[in-house]
Amino acid sequence: MSRPDPALRTRVTETYGTRLPIVAGGLMWLADGAYVAACAGAGIMGFLTAASFKEPGALEAEIARARDLTDGPFGVNVSMLPKLVEGETIEATFRTIIDAGIRHVETSGRSPAAFLPMLREAGVHVLHKVPSVRYAESAERAGVDMVAIVGAECGGHPGLDLVGTAVNMALAERRLTIPFLIGGGIGTGGQIVAALANGADGVVIGTRFLVAEELSAHRAYKEALVAATERDTMLTMSSVRNTIRTLANDTAREVATLERDDPEIGIERLMPLVAGTIGREAYRTGDVSRGMLSAGQSLGLADRIAPLAEITAQLEAEAARALARLRGPT
Repeated sequence: MSRPDPALRTRVTETYGTRLPIVAGGLMWLADGAYVAACAGAGIMGFLTAASFKEPGALEAEIARARDLTDGPFGVNVSMLPKLVEGETIEATFRTIIDAGIRHVETSGRSPAAFLPMLREAGVHVLHKVPSVRYAESAERAGVDMVAIVGAECGGHPGLDLVGTAVNMALAERRLTIPFLIGGGIGTGGQIVAALANGADGVVIGTRFLVAEELSAHRAYKEALVAATERDTMLTMSSVRNTIRTLANDTAREVATLERDDPEIGIERLMPLVAGTIGREAYRTGDVSRGMLSAGQSLGLADRIAPLAEITAQLEAEAARALARLRGPT
């Protein structure tokens, strides 16, 4: 394999020891040991999702499994959203990560400020994921090492501001001094080059990787994503200040109707529809009609099921073509 273009060497690749400046962020229920090992093999950085391993000892076991599968880099995602990881569980999760010798974490949801002293003492690098630049500025002031900013196009939680990826990118270049990554709708190598040209040190990719062969989801689920287009997502749950972009399916449409009919509906009435365990069942069975299945607008770029290494090789080749266009004839 040839060396990557020097333009693709950034503080992200230096920090993680990866070939490409790409982070495959934590995917609830899906980012397991096999997935992060595939990421490492493909030359990118992946994060196990701690909230997916709730039983005592499960996270430690999955970290060990990942180490059995790869000698490459990987980290652990800790989501601090309510209903996922609460109270003392957060500190215990970080302690598990530290005791396991993990040196890279991705945090999201609330500010990780309260936990930064223990992480810093243990030599853990903190990448904090946020939905817009104003939160990235707060994270920088709190002392995180790096931020990932995901725009309104992203699958999962784009925040309440719904600022687009291109605008986030331009604002981050002006306002931040720490390294930053850009996500939300990223699915081509040309977009990676554009992010680097605008001051980012890398990109976050989620939806584009949902069709990777190594992902544990049912093949019918992946086939549904390949068949979908950039128009096949919905935003819901803004009524409870937890906006989410998902595949447009029966569940998402039912939630949208309930919110429209009663803007004060509250999370308790929505929970029978939006509980994460329902989505987990969809990943197991391949029935994409039910569950809140996070998916971003880069669905339009997920054109085939393939090994993760092939997908990243395509991204690198596209980046090379984009760089060649910029450099002109030689």
